[in-house]
Amino acid sequence: MRWDGQKDGADRQQALPGLPGLLRSVRTPDFADIVFHEVNAKSVLNKVQGGGLPFGWTLNPYRGCTHGCTYCLTGDTPVLLADGRTKPIAELTVGEDVFGTSEGRFVVTRVRAHWTTAKPAFRVTLSDGTQVIAGGDHRFLTDEGWKHVTPGRCDDFEERPFLVKGAQLVGTGRFAAPPTQGEQYRTGYLWGVVRGGLPTHPDVMARLREYTGGRVPREQDLVEWPTTPGEEWSKGFLAGLFDARGSSTGGQLAMSSADSAVFEAAVLALTRLRVSHVVEVRGVRIVGGLAERLRFLHLVGPAIPRGNAVEGMAVPVTSRLAVVSVESLGVTRTLYDITTGTGDFVANGLVSHNCFARNTHTYLDMDAGRDFDTQVVVKVNAVEVLKAQLRSRRWQREHVAMGTNTDPYQRAEGRYALMPGIIRALADSGTPFSILTKGTVLARDLPLLAEAASSVSVGIGVSLALLDRDLQAGLEPGTPTPQARLDLVRRVRDAGLPCGVFVAPVLPRLTDSDEQLDELLASIAAAGATGVTVLPLHLRPGAREWFARWLVRERPDLADDYRELYARGSYVDARYRRMLTARIRPLLAKHGLDVRAKREEVGVPGDEEGLWPEGSLPASTPPAPVVREQLTLL
Repeated sequence: MRWDGQKDGADRQQALPGLPGLLRSVRTPDFADIVFHEVNAKSVLNKVQGGGLPFGWTLNPYRGCTHGCTYCLTGDTPVLLADGRTKPIAELTVGEDVFGTSEGRFVVTRVRAHWTTAKPAFRVTLSDGTQVIAGGDHRFLTDEGWKHVTPGRCDDFEERPFLVKGAQLVGTGRFAAPPTQGEQYRTGYLWGVVRGGLPTHPDVMARLREYTGGRVPREQDLVEWPTTPGEEWSKGFLAGLFDARGSSTGGQLAMSSADSAVFEAAVLALTRLRVSHVVEVRGVRIVGGLAERLRFLHLVGPAIPRGNAVEGMAVPVTSRLAVVSVESLGVTRTLYDITTGTGDFVANGLVSHNCFARNTHTYLDMDAGRDFDTQVVVKVNAVEVLKAQLRSRRWQREHVAMGTNTDPYQRAEGRYALMPGIIRALADSGTPFSILTKGTVLARDLPLLAEAASSVSVGIGVSLALLDRDLQAGLEPGTPTPQARLDLVRRVRDAGLPCGVFVAPVLPRLTDSDEQLDELLASIAAAGATGVTVLPLHLRPGAREWFARWLVRERPDLADDYRELYARGSYVDARYRRMLTARIRPLLAKHGLDVRAKREEVGVPGDEEGLWPEGSLPASTPPAPVVREQLTLL
């Protein structure tokens, strides 16, 4: 099982659950509050899925996760909360507590990130009727370990494990839908809670006030039982009685009442709802294991949280959760994923894997939230693995891009020094490569890069969004200063290497004035950049929430403007892009940076379809548009 494979010494930090190849997790005084998870990786070359990019492979020696399982489930998939209730994954928020697993038992864990994308969807159906709709790269826990929904390849050539008919998934199985809390449910709840003894729990009192408008009926008002109680009334009655006379100690759910009429009504209601139970001397107890206990709680919806009925319980492994089918829906759907502290969560009763760090901003230097820049996975054997992969007869010496997802020259590179061996391996194999970075550690390797450029084509790109040091420190704490990055561009050019600059992201109303852009482009030209591409802020789900919190905290006067500019999604509206293009064009010409315009190539600076800047790609790679969804560094 996944939780049996994790080893952790007493002198190490808590290891990340489900992280293959983990050697150790360590802290160092040089990096306060950062944990490095050192792994022996099986591969470092990652095949780029889909087209539209000027490279077929990426290489990430530092990553948030060695698995590619992001953007998992449809928004209506219920996730098990720490209070025992459920909530659709689309409605979860960062900071909420949910259930994950540890050592084969359910434990409470916290949501650290929440995001969405659109991708092809697949329906997984199990023998008990459970269904989930997920992306093909999503993984569920089986009795044989984690398996993806569909076949495919992992980081490079290796086939990944996937679900087949008969595979046994782990968990409780499908969750019952919560009650609608209509008129019949509310009436039944009042009967159950009042006749049961009217507890003073604040959640119960809040529900009573909601249901009655303030006046709580007395027991003598509720003596004429309904002649034909339906399912909704029965759900409400059991919820009220359980709030008044229920217990959930030791994982057991039970109710009692000295009033024979109330007790008899409870038994009838359980029978009507087909909830497995036994009648005992002092009450009635729900039986059938954790799955049936959860079904009861979700079906009737008591007001008092009952997470203690789940916490610490063993995760079931049952033949009821055998895969019947995995079928493509033939459509692209909006899918959601979360990050939790345990690396997993419970989705419609199934133990579901998540990435331990958000795919946007998984690199160290871009602070997208404390939880995402304090956990760094380091492929300490990256050089050895890369050399082996490059020796493969299948390797075609295609362009390898570094820095499109995680910055290879983040501060951790100063500690681990993986890039010199990577550069030598690529150059020795005749493989052209490019590097996109905002890290000045790259200057250390300039002699080596110049040597590599004598045998293979090399492209270097630097990201630089603004010159305002105070604004940069607030938006990108821990990254090199704008002046340090300009100096890096200058040193790259002095070494005889090309260097394209991404002016990205341009922040509407913050860094987009004529004066600001003029000063920035003048500085970039003076540093000798071979080309420039200007891109406005792109707010992907996940980054959008983080930036919104920053904006409301630091510049609340601009919040309404941003709501309007990004009302239609991740891209700023078309009118703004046209305005930015009109503002940028003359400035590029003024500073001699309009190389692409002179060549009449396709690509509009300031638009999401702008081309990669001159020098950022190997000379052997044709000009190509920037696909922003693939460049988390920007």
